[in-house]
Amino acid sequence: MTQHYKLLIVGGGAAGMSVANNMRRMNKDISIAVIEPSEKHYYQAAFTIIGGGESTLAKHTRNEADLFGKNITWIKEYADTFQPEANTVTLKSGEVIGYDYLVVCPGFKMDWDKIAGLKETLNKNGVFSNYSPETVEYSWECIKNLKEGRALFTQPAMPIKCAGAPQKIMYMAADRFRKKGLKDKISVEFFNVGGAMFGIPFFAKPLAKIVESYGIKTHFAHNLIAIDGEAKTATFEFTDAEGNKKQTVEKFDIIHVTPPQSAPEFLKNSPLANADGRTDVHPNTLQHNKYPNVFGLGDAASTTNAKTAAAVRKQVPIVVDNILALMKNQQPAPKYDGYGSCPLVTSLNTVMLAEFSYDSKITPSFPLLDPRVPRWSWWIGKTIGFPWMYWDWMIKGLRIDIPHKASYAKKFVDND
Repeated sequence: MTQHYKLLIVGGGAAGMSVANNMRRMNKDISIAVIEPSEKHYYQAAFTIIGGGESTLAKHTRNEADLFGKNITWIKEYADTFQPEANTVTLKSGEVIGYDYLVVCPGFKMDWDKIAGLKETLNKNGVFSNYSPETVEYSWECIKNLKEGRALFTQPAMPIKCAGAPQKIMYMAADRFRKKGLKDKISVEFFNVGGAMFGIPFFAKPLAKIVESYGIKTHFAHNLIAIDGEAKTATFEFTDAEGNKKQTVEKFDIIHVTPPQSAPEFLKNSPLANADGRTDVHPNTLQHNKYPNVFGLGDAASTTNAKTAAAVRKQVPIVVDNILALMKNQQPAPKYDGYGSCPLVTSLNTVMLAEFSYDSKITPSFPLLDPRVPRWSWWIGKTIGFPWMYWDWMIKGLRIDIPHKASYAKKFVDND
């Protein structure tokens, strides 16, 4: 073992970088290191508006090296295995790193290979995806060049990054087609493995009305299993009314594919993982259920919250404060309630701000505003305000606590 740190963080994305910089603000003295192989850092929440032609990838990209706070060590390597009994992490290079406290937040990996033929045709033949910086710019190429035909949009089984993202790009495309006078020439269709537009009925109902206003055709209980880009065909497995599994082959002119997603293999195969391959943590303290000096947050944590940057914003101070409490021989506090926020882009200038916590509780931060109503003000937040909060506050380790309460939604829920 050549290096040892008081706090070691695996993953330098939204969660890892925020934890590192926030911990440094809370404690000037402890040694902190982040294991992260990537040289670029992306504000992934902007991929929707990039793919929809309303922003650029360059605007939402930073050099990873520029984001580290004072005296935080960047280990520019891949993690390979965890040895929690020995308090060590082994890198792909074979080097062993020791720690007193470990935070695991490597994010999700995109399982492109779980859809037959996808990797071979992605980023060409009208097959695009907003779920990668390597593919998001091609999304706009496909949308802006389509003049007629079928535009398909898919959503796989949960969990995925931001459950609303597969339909956000669809609404932006549909609005674009309508504004260009192409609504009657382009059939927009949504193929969702789930049974509704959104997992929470409170938001699913107004979204169904938005779908109707665009004339979007919906296909529920449909899972994309194969794609042939040259033949312009997509194969879906679906469950009929009798519960029988069947397949259908659909023609397309362009198709937005949301890939299945899961934790990285080095986490799945580790003693830190639960049966689903994610970091096995307590849902409220974010402390590992077996190893008390290990914490997990972000996409790859076992928590059932929406996997969004807003959830990370709430999780970071809880993880940092609970580690500091352990350093003082105090018990971690169960303060995380599962909050997540999904700014659902519904057109080229409106957003519905869906906020909710565990058990699908509606927990808005703005008690006077009906969260089901798409608003231009939230579009400004999505395109300007939220990116500013991300880069200039959250990633720099500053805490932004906007109170959210289920009681704020009571009058809207009661009238639903």
